[in-house]
Amino acid sequence: MDLEVSEGSGTNATSDDQSVQTLPRRAKLLEYFQPELVEVNGVMKAICKYCGAMLRSSSTNSLRNHVADTCPKISVEDRKQFIATMEKGPAEASFVFDSQKARECMVKWCISAEVAFNKFDDPFFAQWMESMQPSFSGVGRQTMQNDCITRFKMMRQELRNELQSLNSRICLTTNLWTSNQKLGYLCLTAHYINADFILKKKIIAFKYLKYPHTGLAIKEGITECLKEWGIKEKMFTITLDNVSNNLSVRDLRESGLFGGDLRIVQCCAHILILLVQDGMAIAHGAIYKIRELVRHINSSPSRIQAFNGIAERSGLPSKDRLILDVPNRWNSTHDMIMEAIEYKVVLKRYAEEQLEPSPNDEEWTNSEAIGEFLEAFEKATKAFSTHRSPTSHLFLHNVLCIHRTLRNTNWQINCVLKDSARAMDAKFDKYWEKGKYNMTLVLATILDPSKKMDFLDFFYEKMSQYFVDIQINVVLVKQCLTKLFEKYATLVQIDNKSSPFIDIRTSNLGSTVLGKRRLDEEFSQWSQIRGRRFPKSELDTYLEEELVRIDERFEILNWWRTNANKYPVLSAMARDILAIPLSTVPSEFAFSAGGRILDDNRSTMTPETLECFVCCKDWLYEYPNIQA
Repeated sequence: MDLEVSEGSGTNATSDDQSVQTLPRRAKLLEYFQPELVEVNGVMKAICKYCGAMLRSSSTNSLRNHVADTCPKISVEDRKQFIATMEKGPAEASFVFDSQKARECMVKWCISAEVAFNKFDDPFFAQWMESMQPSFSGVGRQTMQNDCITRFKMMRQELRNELQSLNSRICLTTNLWTSNQKLGYLCLTAHYINADFILKKKIIAFKYLKYPHTGLAIKEGITECLKEWGIKEKMFTITLDNVSNNLSVRDLRESGLFGGDLRIVQCCAHILILLVQDGMAIAHGAIYKIRELVRHINSSPSRIQAFNGIAERSGLPSKDRLILDVPNRWNSTHDMIMEAIEYKVVLKRYAEEQLEPSPNDEEWTNSEAIGEFLEAFEKATKAFSTHRSPTSHLFLHNVLCIHRTLRNTNWQINCVLKDSARAMDAKFDKYWEKGKYNMTLVLATILDPSKKMDFLDFFYEKMSQYFVDIQINVVLVKQCLTKLFEKYATLVQIDNKSSPFIDIRTSNLGSTVLGKRRLDEEFSQWSQIRGRRFPKSELDTYLEEELVRIDERFEILNWWRTNANKYPVLSAMARDILAIPLSTVPSEFAFSAGGRILDDNRSTMTPETLECFVCCKDWLYEYPNIQA
């Protein structure tokens, strides 16, 4: 008796033969049982294809449980796939095409993939759509462009409402982009921590910038954007990739909470690029010879084959291509050097056999030293440039790591490396002069519960030669911290309700005779009253508590969210200060000394369309139900 597949659950009989039973309509479930049922004691049974077990065919649950849990012959992988299929469940109703939803999904795809609008006028695109849904038509170039602009305006208004209602400050980063037509664009990104202590990063503007791209033009572009978004009063810091623009944005400070240099943050990744450039310039000769030798080998398959032949004889794996650096990206130079060192024997022998110039022994030694040197700076750059988690509280820690790297005595033996370290150290002192660090970033370290003031003492002890300097710096930081705390306490407006006052004049002291016991009780009550008049501040309590012991799973924002009720003022400070980015660019751009260039597709867009695509794409990947 063949099984019939019909809708519904339970059993259905055919009109011809009532003994023919059907399994529930689940195609996946049917795959695990024989197509024919057998009758056992008047009950129709389904037979498992795998183990031969017979189960009541009318019991959907029994059949499902057998496949999911009981059958010993079904593989674990097959069982998991079956369970996943069953969890999806049956469709509640037949599918109904929604043209509006389809257009919304197409808009998201167009923005995400950066599809040119003229592609929607392609006749084959129209045929493709009609083959899937004949009623879906009329989506051409102009319609899609209008839909994208509408989507952009809707999302922009939602984000504007979120930023304007934010009860914390906003930190900004700026950087410049250039099209292949030499047109300049200003990209402005907002960084903030919301009420749930989640760090957010949103591109809020990608504006055409008139030539020349001076600091004044950048300032005007920033001012216009802040007015458009209505967030000028919420601005906290601006992180710039070019510190020469600091003077051009001084007037932006007038609307903020603080004055002075607290408002301007130098891009640490940009400073590291300048340091590394000075250091690599000393070893330019060795790096150049490695680069040219690698370029020669990569230029033809026959040379790669000759290289791999030597590598195999030397016991090293063959390569499809050797790493060739991009001159403006120093981390690629580091990767090239490290691979060249690994294949040093092969490269030297290849150069000898092919009569190609190659580094001499001293230059190889210099290259090895430079490779180790750059590795330390690569780690620091990645730490500075992450935008997925706070970085401001790591500023002093990374500065100290760089300082110790530059003064590592093991790297003073090599003359080239010693000269590189000296050149980089001079640049280090120029941007991070001892005792004159950005105070906001210094305070960020104190808001790390695993460091607090203790790390500050440790930091200045390692950076300063004189005890007097250490004490002066620590006292100055403590004064700034206290002043900042008092400002935030006023803003937060905590309602400190006084405890009930105990009037010692009417208290029953238990005796009418003045004696030791009565004086002790009076002093006890007096000291309690004095304690209430001069309570320990929230800041003092935080600093006096033991440091939090952390591991790699520790997340500083989770800690502040958990302790927000205990430290309401400090948690408000943390939301602002921990949102400060140390870099204007994410890590994928942080190693590049060149400018940021728009690709050919983006360069052909109008400024309005370009801003729509850039901003919407950034916003879409953080929207609910969208996985980046």
